Amino acid sequence: MNYLKQYNTKNGFTKISSISDGDMKLTEFGIINLKKGEIFSAATDEKESAFIILGGKCSFSGKGFEFKNIGERKDVFSGKPYTVYIPCKKSYIITADTDVEIAWTSTPSDLKTNAYVIAPEKVKEVHIGKENYQRDAYLILTDEFPAAHLYIGEAYVPSGNHASYPPHRHDYDNLPVEVDMEEIYFFRFNPEKGYGIQRIYTDGCSIDFTCTVKNNDTTLIPRGYHPVINAPGYTMYYLWIMAGQNNRKFLSVIDPEHKWISGK
Repeated sequence: MNYLKQYNTKNGFTKISSISDGDMKLTEFGIINLKKGEIFSAATDEKESAFIILGGKCSFSGKGFEFKNIGERKDVFSGKPYTVYIPCKKSYIITADTDVEIAWTSTPSDLKTNAYVIAPEKVKEVHIGKENYQRDAYLILTDEFPAAHLYIGEAYVPSGNHASYPPHRHDYDNLPVEVDMEEIYFFRFNPEKGYGIQRIYTDGCSIDFTCTVKNNDTTLIPRGYHPVINAPGYTMYYLWIMAGQNNRKFLSVIDPEHKWISGK
């Protein structure tokens, strides 16, 4: 099975992955690109959706909500994002106030709550790892916000560094140690000709998949450990979208073979 999806930038909405792709049970993903003044409209139906503004400004409107002129960063390497959450059974309109690029994700939901915005000042910044396996992460849509399944953040990996390392998984509901959450990574590089290596593998290696990831690539992680390596000379960015069936927590278990590296 192929856990890698590739995307070439184009105008409008592009669905990159659907539920069932790569054995994903909950999560689908896509990109919305609009020129200034353009409009995109859709409905969430029986799903909740989140919209992470990658660059530019836009406005969202629908019955009971209106979020005007949100977004402030030029691109993903220029600060924290604005994110919009829209619950199930809502129609919405996106108007591009400038040229704008938005990551879209959706998952089945019957949660009845209000649409809301997560502004940059509500995004938590954490530093993870040490030596040559460290990264900075933005925690965006966490369990502090209402959602049925989604848990979303961004990561920035320095030149030549490993991330999601030592390799970790979140495959089983075993609170307070681990939660069962599938995941999607969407990659960007600065400069954009950069690349990385992604591995996805399970205990027993029922999955053991390795691929090269480049600008605009997406990896699907239904389960298993999922370390990634950034090439020297580049900054790697990845948007990470997790979805848990029963729980939403930032909890994981390190591969026992490599746990010694963390000193635990």
